[in-house]
Amino acid sequence: MKSTSLSLIAGAVALAAVTGFAALSVPGDDGTTEAGASSRLPVERSSLLCPAPGLSDLAETAYTSFTPPGNGDGEAGTAELKSPTADKEKDKSKDKGTDKSKDKSKSKAADSDKPVVALKEPGKPVTADVSGSGAPALVGTATGRLAPGWSAQQTTTVEAGDGRGVLGVSCTAPDTDFWFPAASTAKTREDYVNLTNPDDTAAVADIELYGPDGTLKSDVGEGITVPAGSGVRVLISTLTSTAADDVTVHVTTRTGRVGAVVRTSDSKTGSDWLTASAAPAGTLVLPGIPADATSVRLVAFAPGEDDADFTVRLLGKTGPFAPVGNEDLHVKSRMTAGVDLKNLTRGEAGSLLLTPTQKDRATPVVAALRVVRGKGDKQEVGYIPATGPVGAQATVADNRSKGSTLSLTAPGATGTVKVTASAGSKAGTPVSKTYKVAAGTTLAVTPPVPSGLKGTYALTVHTQSGGPVHAARTLALPQDGIPMFTVQTLSDDGGTVEVPEAEQDLSVLDD
Repeated sequence: MKSTSLSLIAGAVALAAVTGFAALSVPGDDGTTEAGASSRLPVERSSLLCPAPGLSDLAETAYTSFTPPGNGDGEAGTAELKSPTADKEKDKSKDKGTDKSKDKSKSKAADSDKPVVALKEPGKPVTADVSGSGAPALVGTATGRLAPGWSAQQTTTVEAGDGRGVLGVSCTAPDTDFWFPAASTAKTREDYVNLTNPDDTAAVADIELYGPDGTLKSDVGEGITVPAGSGVRVLISTLTSTAADDVTVHVTTRTGRVGAVVRTSDSKTGSDWLTASAAPAGTLVLPGIPADATSVRLVAFAPGEDDADFTVRLLGKTGPFAPVGNEDLHVKSRMTAGVDLKNLTRGEAGSLLLTPTQKDRATPVVAALRVVRGKGDKQEVGYIPATGPVGAQATVADNRSKGSTLSLTAPGATGTVKVTASAGSKAGTPVSKTYKVAAGTTLAVTPPVPSGLKGTYALTVHTQSGGPVHAARTLALPQDGIPMFTVQTLSDDGGTVEVPEAEQDLSVLDD
């Protein structure tokens, strides 16, 4: 049999494994069998990675796992978040730009092979709590009817110290390429890149840094080994001798795949997670700026060979307007640009829209916002990366009875979405509400809460018509007069995959 024939057989088997429906059959008289029209089917396997919560013994971390109901009719399946093998979870030494933690605290995550969180059924979130700095990264897999739309949230509260604050992150899927604008190597900052490898073989990653003047040269950011089923954290200020307020971090893998997220910490404004920006694009949406933001800083980076010129607009309650003095933004090729957008919100929640100044010259960029609430020694920081639309469906977990704000923005056409509050983790009946978002505006709402809620719940946003609509959830957990908060953007969860129309022809297997 020819090698081409073997490849085709392997491809057919792989398709069957992924879609769950493809199969070989005996061809008809004409040698072909039609497979039917193109359709969307639920995915049968999902992977998520949660970073190690942090370095503080005062850290209290809550995990929430959730799958929306009604997305799959297949086997029951499982959805588990597990600790990597304890003896593999380690930090690389300082001379390679990483932190060697001497944590004395322990967590059930590190002491047990059992799942930290195990979801049994769709529609109802499951939670778990872990204390201290010893909690490792978590690796998660969902299968069967728990896979479509599976999401997990990690929320850490640190009450005191330089790293104090609420650090929230939606656990991310493994990938090979990540962009993080709004990181920093400034003296007041301590930012770590957290890398987690879900696979059975080691991954090798490179970390590149770009400041206002271009590449920040570093040898120790190359060839970082992330052991199988393990995580490392890299202190980015040890990768370069240059101190810069605004740095773009680019993580790629030479081999394997990883989950990547940046943990930021500032001596004045606390800490939070910075997740990756959407892929470089000519138009970007950064949704969910809180109405009471006291500082908003936009950081952007153009990875290509051309400079980028953008129009900056805030999409508010009644429509778009230009920030005074910052109506336009010029981003030089392969240089990080940062600008303070003073008095941006004017007491009104909004979203930032970046569009090319010349529509026929849309240079791709990545971007993120550094947002501060509060004043003086009562400040708290959060980050909003550019994000894609909610698409068919997007979910964010770990909502409380109070403190959640959902921001919905329609940068183009008017869009209508249905927002469903799930059952509570302990008790509560799901409820739904429909919202219409006018073109060019941001609608900030207190989302619906399950009736009889006990515990936490998830919010799922479904696009009904029009749009696209972009969304973000702000979770506010004030502490001792500090307006602690975190923002998570929502984008399409990829719970279904389009299976194209195909036809089978086994005659190609002939010698």
